[in-house]
Amino acid sequence: MSPSYPGFATAEGTARYAARFPALGAKAFFRHAQGLTVSSLGIGSYLGNIDDATDAGYVASVTAALRNGINVVDTSLNYRHQSSEGNIGAALAALMDVGELKRDEFVVCSKAGYLVPGAVPTAVLRPSDVVGNMHSLARAFLKDQLERSLANLRLDSLDVFYLHNPETQLQYVSPVKFYSEVRGAFELLEAEAAASRIRFYGAATWKGFRAAQESEGLSLVRLAEIAADVAGPDHHFRFIQLPFNLSMTEAAGLAREVHGGARMSTIDAARDLGITVIASASLLQARLARGLPDEVAANISGLSTDAQRAIQFARSAPGVTTALAGMSNPAHVNENLGVGAAAPADLSAWFHNRR
Repeated sequence: MSPSYPGFATAEGTARYAARFPALGAKAFFRHAQGLTVSSLGIGSYLGNIDDATDAGYVASVTAALRNGINVVDTSLNYRHQSSEGNIGAALAALMDVGELKRDEFVVCSKAGYLVPGAVPTAVLRPSDVVGNMHSLARAFLKDQLERSLANLRLDSLDVFYLHNPETQLQYVSPVKFYSEVRGAFELLEAEAAASRIRFYGAATWKGFRAAQESEGLSLVRLAEIAADVAGPDHHFRFIQLPFNLSMTEAAGLAREVHGGARMSTIDAARDLGITVIASASLLQARLARGLPDEVAANISGLSTDAQRAIQFARSAPGVTTALAGMSNPAHVNENLGVGAAAPADLSAWFHNRR
């Protein structure tokens, strides 16, 4: 078994990491979230074949990202059927083994919810725990999945552990049943946070926070209320991940949450609740990496490629802390890091209707 690396991201460690990149810091590339200093561009690991070439590409890309200013790494147990986690674990271990990187300097996020081939804990997973033959929020299942992710990543602790597309459950169970399952999951995750096996937890969604009405998706306010009921005001439900890009702006544009007597967007509600927003699909699986309208270049200046402009849009949106982009090629890491040459864009023309 590979050695496991203790610790987690800290305020001191992430600030130390950011200080090594003064040119990026001068352009406001780093942000503060939950006491940590994090890059506004993160590396994702969703796409790609399950083969040796893609494995090598991800190891090289994660290495290049961490060496050049990206300290947010996002993955999931089901990404490429655990291969992405294994690749990230190999890259992290190699950098830490030679002292080039310390465990307190970077943030690793993973997810659980889907049944992954080769990683289904049949000994603890009951048929009633599974919906649609594919998804579970059962406590024993999530605990097992966390253990597998930690082993794959060669870490003792995850910085963020997400429930992966929990809205999937709502296709099969009532909202009452769903939020009861969420409460049980949050109780487990608070216990894991107390044991320092995770630092924070959250929900990583595709449709959950983009539905026109809260009743048609997830209620961030209700999720936060459950967390506070489980663990008090110092609960660890502090991150959400949602698609946000030039084609998908619902998280900022739809007033779908009700908080403090006011109707507001998911991003605004997250701000009021002290929850960090991570944007996924910044490049919409490469569909926004080229061929953007001329008006985008006119409004997002100082960059040389459409991929950079798309990332710049996502990371510049008010309330977004980090924009994720999948990168399995070091050349893409280098190109995407070009956003660090420009300060975040003024997107007021896009979001003038937000409160």
